Amino acid sequence: MGGWRLLLLCLLTCAGLPPSSPDPDDEACLTHLSESLQDPNKNLRNWTRATFANPCSGFTSYIQGATCNNGRIYKLSLTNLSLKGSISPYLSNCTNLQSLDLSSNGLTGPIPPELQYLVNLALLNLSANRLSGDIPQQLAFCAYLNVIDLHDNLLTGQIPQQLGLLVRLSVFDVSNNRLSGPIPALLGNRSGNLPRFNASSYEGNKDLYGYPLPPLKNKGLSILAIVGIGLGSGFLSLVLSFTAVCVWLRVTEQKMAVEEGKISQLMPDY
Repeated sequence: MGGWRLLLLCLLTCAGLPPSSPDPDDEACLTHLSESLQDPNKNLRNWTRATFANPCSGFTSYIQGATCNNGRIYKLSLTNLSLKGSISPYLSNCTNLQSLDLSSNGLTGPIPPELQYLVNLALLNLSANRLSGDIPQQLAFCAYLNVIDLHDNLLTGQIPQQLGLLVRLSVFDVSNNRLSGPIPALLGNRSGNLPRFNASSYEGNKDLYGYPLPPLKNKGLSILAIVGIGLGSGFLSLVLSFTAVCVWLRVTEQKMAVEEGKISQLMPDY
């Protein structure tokens, strides 16, 4: 009987507890992200400060594009909404975020290196935007990353070597950017049981090279053509030089003949 009384007391006590308070980090994350984004088509109708103050209740989300887990934002998917603006570095405040998908919009500016603080992040899809600048090497700190999709942007620079250390990475796509330099060996030629990425992950970057891309076509003249031009130029120079010497000798010979004629006229006859 005493056990039932104890259980009843616990239930009554728990029922009287106030609901869990909203997380201030998620609120800051959403507030700053909203300020950095432009929503010309008014798709994010319920993205308001009042909603940001309490975006989740358990597994229930009150804002578009967000999925909640235990009162925290777990996934954020804002795809194909014609959004403009930039990606706020304060996204790093959503520390429980495991999936971030902002693909197929018109976002500009850099990929914030602060995303490194999303230590639980497993999926990062920023493809089909107009993002520029380097790929942050700090993404290597997101050890759980399984997907990095950055295709169809305006990214420049080299692919960070550090990304090859992401052993969970199974999808990697940086095609159709403006990347340059060598493909890191730890990404281009993965060993063991690690998933491998084919050439389609890197195509569309004219100054990017290395396996698995096919060898670069020589943009200039071939070695044979260069040698041929060199030999041709040398032969032409030789011919011109020989011609010039011949002309000089001929002119000199004529001058000497003239001088000899003058001298013979001045000499007396014996």
